Amino acid sequence: MSTVLTCEAIVIALAIPVAVSVLDVSGEVAGLVCGGLAVACLLLAGLLRFPWAVPVGGALQVLIIATGFMVPTMFFLGALFGALWVTAIWLGRKAESAQAR
Repeated sequence: MSTVLTCEAIVIALAIPVAVSVLDVSGEVAGLVCGGLAVACLLLAGLLRFPWAVPVGGALQVLIIATGFMVPTMFFLGALFGALWVTAIWLGRKAESAQAR
């Protein structure tokens, strides 16, 4: 899950120049929204040892999909990372149950 969040932070940070130069979003808004979400992804990647971090990560996925209203490509990329997030949770639980046996 931390790999998903780290890669997602890079992608969301790269959405800032796209929003500013291609889609004429103000730099302050793009930096605040995308930069804030990128920092949140990195912080959450370090906090995944806590049980509350997984649902917070799910909420973060929804917020990242919502950045599609600023950069339409983020609808697709956010959904892709959301699917990776769900897959990481599923594989983690599957590995834990196999390890318990």
